[in-house]
Amino acid sequence: MRAVLVAGAVSLVVALFGTPLYIRWLVRRGYGQFVRDDGPTSHHTKRGTPTMGGAVIILGALLAYGAAHLFTGTPVTASGLLVLLLMAGLGVVGFLDDFLKISRKQSLGLRARSKLAGQGLVGVLFAVLALQFPDEDGLTPASTNISFLRDTALDLAFLGAAVGTVLFVVWALLITSAVSNGVNLTDGLDGLATGATTLVLAAYVLICTFQSNQNCYSLPQFEPRCYEVRDPRDLAVVAAAVMGACFGFLWWNASPAKIFMGDTGSLALGGALAGLAILSRTQLLLVLLGGLFVIITLSVIIQVGSFKMTGKRVFRMAPLQHHFELAGWGEVTIVIRFWIIAGLFVSLGLGVFYAQWVVGA
Repeated sequence: MRAVLVAGAVSLVVALFGTPLYIRWLVRRGYGQFVRDDGPTSHHTKRGTPTMGGAVIILGALLAYGAAHLFTGTPVTASGLLVLLLMAGLGVVGFLDDFLKISRKQSLGLRARSKLAGQGLVGVLFAVLALQFPDEDGLTPASTNISFLRDTALDLAFLGAAVGTVLFVVWALLITSAVSNGVNLTDGLDGLATGATTLVLAAYVLICTFQSNQNCYSLPQFEPRCYEVRDPRDLAVVAAAVMGACFGFLWWNASPAKIFMGDTGSLALGGALAGLAILSRTQLLLVLLGGLFVIITLSVIIQVGSFKMTGKRVFRMAPLQHHFELAGWGEVTIVIRFWIIAGLFVSLGLGVFYAQWVVGA
């Protein structure tokens, strides 16, 4: 538990005090946000605000993870390193996208194909490695089973190990792309994505800590409700490290934002959530925990689908947060209410997770 506390504290301090230094560095180089002219007019005042702030979150999380293991003297694990790899790799893709937007002074960065290719490359690397590195009990960081609250009986390797590996890579790519793009779409108002992600990360600190305490390989005798997760305690450390960095960054990202996380942060945070869900064997539970991201993503799908099929729009503007902006809601009001919705989804997800253990299903 000490490693979890150290990770959260160190990343909080790094992000809280490192972000203003990073802001000054970005300002000196003129790395400011480009705002679309077809977006809400209230956003025009944000033009020039420093962006790519997600780099601070990534750096804070990496430093905190290392500090936690140095302080406690515990070795790093394959699971923890894989989640950090996915987070940092997607962060690099987002950084390239942000940098091109800034250098070109337009809202278009990487081409859609290039961006998807970059996300796909990182996702494939993560998925392939996640099926390697068995521990002394033969347990690998991920399995080919689809998971909800734990691994289900639905095994993607039902046609053989090779086919199972391919199907798992595709499944992991789907999760990674969906979550990273979901967080990216949510990142439209000051502090919205940062605060919502922090709530989901807090849930994973609790979930992975609970899995560690009820792990099949650490209990003195077999417990039918135990969890077969390779490194749950270290996953809790990773979740705490990223959560603490988000807390520190939110101080500067809350309205009126002094810095935006950009795609650097949104893709990285989405990667962290996806990695935690896959390796903690709670893949489908993330749909509940990240319910706000699901709703916002669905608003875009509905808007695009409706316009293509009928020529009419369902919302004034998508993603959903901009619909409420154009309806006259204040930015801070939208953010706080969406945080409440995110908190309710997290509470529901945690309730379902714990209820399953209580009833022993």
